[in-house]
Amino acid sequence: MESLGQKLKNAREEKGLSFDEISRETNIASRYLEALEREDFAAFPGEPYILGFLRNYGECLSLDVPELLSLYRVLKIQEQPVPVDTLLKDPSPLPRIIVTVLVILVLLGGIGTGVFFFLKRPGREASAANVRRAPAEYTMNTELLERRFYIGDSLLVPLGENQYKLELSNLGDALSIDTPGGLAMLDLGQELSVDLNNDGNGDLSVTAADFAKNDTAAGALLRFQLSAAFQHEEASAAVVSLPQEMVSPSNLSSSTVIFTAGSAYPFTLQTVFQGYCMFRWEILYERDRQGRNEQYFQRANELNIQANNGIRIWVSNAQAAKINVIGGGQTVPLELGGAGEVVVADVRWVRDEENRYRLVMMRLE
Repeated sequence: MESLGQKLKNAREEKGLSFDEISRETNIASRYLEALEREDFAAFPGEPYILGFLRNYGECLSLDVPELLSLYRVLKIQEQPVPVDTLLKDPSPLPRIIVTVLVILVLLGGIGTGVFFFLKRPGREASAANVRRAPAEYTMNTELLERRFYIGDSLLVPLGENQYKLELSNLGDALSIDTPGGLAMLDLGQELSVDLNNDGNGDLSVTAADFAKNDTAAGALLRFQLSAAFQHEEASAAVVSLPQEMVSPSNLSSSTVIFTAGSAYPFTLQTVFQGYCMFRWEILYERDRQGRNEQYFQRANELNIQANNGIRIWVSNAQAAKINVIGGGQTVPLELGGAGEVVVADVRWVRDEENRYRLVMMRLE
């Protein structure tokens, strides 16, 4: 019979999947996937993580999840066999007396612990933890946001003059989020569509990517993504004022046209790195966000940059940066160049002779 780790490994190899590929699919770090296959349970911060990761890993590999959990529990309750020579010895009464005394002490300790927890107010530890950490409020400035939230933390989703607020209100067997439409509850790995403006359409998807049940201190990793229709509505509500130098481009023929629209709107560059790469970026024509940013990225890192007018990028290895341009309910892949090629380019709105707006990529020398 296959062991737990061997069953996971065989299923993964049959599907031809690497740990990195499964990590991106399940949001489980590669080191934890490897630890499950090695049956190295000491690598995890607690048993809720083991059970949650094992369930997600099994579902990703199309395995029988209850069987995997049963195999794990069998491993946990296995005991070492008693040596034969110990069984053959004539037992002395002294160990039995010591064992009896120990059992009595354990029972007394258990009773004391039970009384302590009975008298202790439920949730006091969680409340104390919340007192030490002030709730945080985040604003969704991109189409996709993923971060760890704790009880009391909230997210503001702006649309024109309106803002819609969601708040993580509880972490128990499931997590609870207060939304404009009421209370929403999600289990680990579950995705839920939320109607923000009460028009009968799902505007925002919320996914419980990772959390430990009844562990408020660990928080919950939540993923928020705006629907294509809501992105388009948000783009229509945003007024983008283009500077004069963008209105009259010197040469559109050598540019790559990404979007064409009757008016300009905010967009996002979503970059997933396939290898080691130095990446610089600068927001164009926005005084409050001027300044160059620079960071060294490695495989599987992700970067999202949102701008109203334009972004200037510099990349040391063009093939290592896989870029999608997201805006107006559309997602368009952008090819920068080949392996080892250094590329400097602007992704920005311009206006053509027909008074239509184009989001273009213009390579700079």
